[in-house]
Amino acid sequence: MKMFCLSSKLYRFDKDGNQWKERGVGPVKLLKHTESGKVRLLMRQNKTLKICANHIVLSTTSLQEHAGSDKSWVWHAADFSDGDLKDELFAIRFGSVENAQKFKEIFEEAQESLAEKSEETTRDAESTATLLDNLNVVPKEDKD
Repeated sequence: MKMFCLSSKLYRFDKDGNQWKERGVGPVKLLKHTESGKVRLLMRQNKTLKICANHIVLSTTSLQEHAGSDKSWVWHAADFSDGDLKDELFAIRFGSVENAQKFKEIFEEAQESLAEKSEETTRDAESTATLLDNLNVVPKEDKD
C-alpha cells in the first residue's frame, strides 16, 4: 500500500571524497506491506527506472533537517538498492518546504506504527512466556 509518493532528488554521502553525490531524481515512495506492516522507502530514477534507494524504515531511524535547507532531510539506513546491503547516509531534497514537511510527517507516522507493532509483539511474547511458565504436565496414571 502506497503511503507517500512525491518527486525529489536523492543524494548519498561519499565517505572517500567527503562530499554529497547525486543518487537520482524521481519519485520517492513509502510503501507499507499489508500483512507485516513494515514500511519500505523505494526510489527510482525518472527515465531509467533504476532503483536508487531501497530500504526498510526503522523506528530507530533518525530523520534530521539538512543544515542550511528547510526542503531537505538526512538519515542513515542499511540500503539494498545496488543488490548488496550497505550502510548509507542519505539526503533528500524536495521542490517545496510543504512537500518536505509532508515527507517528514509520513516518515514519522511509519516509525510510530512500527514502534506500536513492536510493543504489541513484545506484549504477546511476554504473555506467551507467562502461559508457558504456568504450564504443568501431570503424569498419566497407569490403568491395570
